[in-house]
Parts: sequence; C-alpha cells; structure tokens
Amino acid sequence: MVRLLVLVNSVVLLLFGSDMFLVGANRPPAPVNVSVMHLRADSATVSWEVPEGDIIIGFSISQQRQEGHTLRFIREVNTTSRSCVLWDLEEETDYIIQVQSIGLYGESQASKKVHFRTLKKTDRFPSNSSNQDDPTVQGLDKSRHLQTGEMIIIVVVLLMWAAVIALFCRQYDIIKDNDSSNSKEKAKPSSERSTPEHHSGGLLRSKFHPSVPSINIIEV
Repeated sequence: MVRLLVLVNSVVLLLFGSDMFLVGANRPPAPVNVSVMHLRADSATVSWEVPEGDIIIGFSISQQRQEGHTLRFIREVNTTSRSCVLWDLEEETDYIIQVQSIGLYGESQASKKVHFRTLKKTDRFPSNSSNQDDPTVQGLDKSRHLQTGEMIIIVVVLLMWAAVIALFCRQYDIIKDNDSSNSKEKAKPSSERSTPEHHSGGLLRSKFHPSVPSINIIEV
C-alpha cells in the first residue's frame, strides 16, 4: 500500500513537472529595448520591442514610485500594440516600470527595470533629434498637417458657397425688379401708354387755329 502511494505521488509529480516544463518552454521571451518618451508632468509613453517568432496577444506593465510602495498594474490582451501611455502621474516624481509579454501559454519574464522622472507642469516637452525621429512624433506632425489642410479645404468650400449664395440673391433681385416693372406697365391705362389718333389715321389736332390776319387788296 505504501509503495502504491509512493508510485502515485511520483507519477503526479512527474506529470506536473512536465506540464510546468512545457508551459515554461512555451512562454514568450521578455520584452527588450524598453524606453520612456513623451514625458509630461502627468503622463508618459512606454514603448518596447518583442523578439520575432513568438505569438504575443497582449502585455502587462508594472508601475511603481521609486520612493513608495504603491504598485500599479496595466494589463491588456487581444492587442499587438508595442506602446502604452501612462496617465495620472505626479509631477517631478521618480517611477520604475517593467513590461511583460502575454502569450498563449502565459506571461514572459519581466523586462529590465526602467527609471524615469516626470516633468514640472511649467516645463515644456524637450525637443531633440531622437524625439523628432520617433514614429509617434512624426505621426503627430502628420496629423497636425492633416488638420491644417482640412481647415483650409473647409474655409475654401464655405467661401465658394457664400459666393454662390450672393450671386443667387443678386439674380433674384434683378428678376424681381423686372417682374415689378412689367406689372406696372400692364397696369397703366391705354390713354397714358399711347397718343390718341384720328379715325382717319392722322393725329388729332386742335380745333382752334390762330387767327390769320386779313389782307385787303384794292384795284385801281
């Protein structure tokens, strides 16, 4: 009986150990090249890279204040994103972060610790060549250019519509004036529109003619 129990325990431990070995072997590798960019007083962007050849379905980020024990976890699955924005940070505070990849068979080992410090609220975003070459910054610049172009197109379209409406109103006023003048002409009596003529076809003349001086001729 004792031997049977020992045999059963050995089999269970062997199966459990093999499962743990398979799971550990199928776990994805830890993320590499973890960096922090776009530092603000209350936010920062974390980016990382994942070695090729592994199926990654999500990530997990641990965030901790360097001088405190507050630990915050950010976990997201069903995503291929390689960056994450950290919000609700405190200004001028040191933080430590680590990133883990989530695969089909579990999470990877944590990446190397990365330290960063948030800025003051009065500080501006530092502009340097590395940030300008960053794809995220380039994407922001492209979006700004797109927004400017869209605003120009909207203004041009509005000006064209205003010109069309003004032209339509002007044409409408002209047509309205013509209709009013035509209606006035039709309303005038016939005696005012033409000069009366005689029934014989000639123009009527006055019945009273100026007196012609008489000339008396005396024969001798």
